[in-house]
Amino acid sequence: MPKLSDSMADAVILRWLKAPGESFRRGDALLEVETDKATVVYEAEADGAFEAILVPEGGTASVGQPIATLAGGGPAVAEAAATTEVAAPVATQATSEAASPVAPATNGAAAAGARPNATPVARRTALELGLSLHDVPGTGPGGRITGDDVRRAAEPAGTAPAPATAADGRGDVTIVEPTPTQATIARRMAQSAATIPVFTVSVDADVSQIATQRRQARDEGRAAAPSLNDFVVRAAALVLRELPRFNASWVDGRVELYSRVNVGVAVATDDALLVPVVADADRRALGEIAAETRRLAEAARSRALRPEQLQGATFTVSNLGMFGVRAFTAIVDPPQTAILAVGSARREALEDGAAGVTFRDVLTLTLSCDHRVVYGADGARFLSRLRELLEQPLALAL
Repeated sequence: MPKLSDSMADAVILRWLKAPGESFRRGDALLEVETDKATVVYEAEADGAFEAILVPEGGTASVGQPIATLAGGGPAVAEAAATTEVAAPVATQATSEAASPVAPATNGAAAAGARPNATPVARRTALELGLSLHDVPGTGPGGRITGDDVRRAAEPAGTAPAPATAADGRGDVTIVEPTPTQATIARRMAQSAATIPVFTVSVDADVSQIATQRRQARDEGRAAAPSLNDFVVRAAALVLRELPRFNASWVDGRVELYSRVNVGVAVATDDALLVPVVADADRRALGEIAAETRRLAEAARSRALRPEQLQGATFTVSNLGMFGVRAFTAIVDPPQTAILAVGSARREALEDGAAGVTFRDVLTLTLSCDHRVVYGADGARFLSRLRELLEQPLALAL
């Protein structure tokens, strides 16, 4: 199993695209894999042919674990194959299917190539029970099939067990298995909370000029106009270039500063939070950033991001303004030094000197920082400069 993302520990094999005995050339698609961040098609790194499939579709393999043997692989590969078969007995169940890497279709949906929306546990359970996932109704988020759904479907009619009940009076218990992405998020956030001493600073920015520009763009029918978040990403990238300690990591007791400014943009999907990366954001024009963030967000929601689009972020922007959230505190994603939380723009009455009270568009920005790398005054300087750029956005459009 190849390592397809920086945080990947294991992955689920969704589909084999080559069968045993079938030859392939370098660059040919070999298998479809669900990692902790995305669904990825892995391509051959050299010419060859499969001798046997060791981990079937729906099976999970850790990074570096043998998942198939190559024709003419020799004793070393054979030894690895024997070890894998002991560690993953579900592979022997698929032996009769070795001639075809894709399970036989059992209904119209399968024949059409549709893949059931199921958790990795559900896929393994279905293989063990010899059950087709196409016949199992899902009760998880978004209709996702869980391991319990598969076990219930395998029970004879009328013998389904009663749901478990919590002993302290909280009612029936439903177990929800995390997806690989959710499990990775949980692990990384626990790591962040345990190892990073965090402080936060907040500021309100007057984004009336940006709001006016965007209203004019909508009135003129320019659907591809940059969003408020695109302005924030552009401004943050420029500040990161000016204050390089925020474009850094704490590694082995020292600070690593990076030459490239790569801004991650958090995107919420149905069952996870993905952070695709706008590489070299400080060198991109505002229009380029807007086009790139739209493309990355669409790919994230369709789980079509490539591994390289999820790697190398040096800073992250997380925006919940579309949900009407005024302000929030985001969790630093290690090994990054800081993350910027963006709320919704709101109209507020502000005193404007001789002009009296005027209504302005105000945006709350909250910066969470690793105190080992930067200090409170650094965070204040970062937000002060960020606010300055957002309140005079002409420089951002250049």
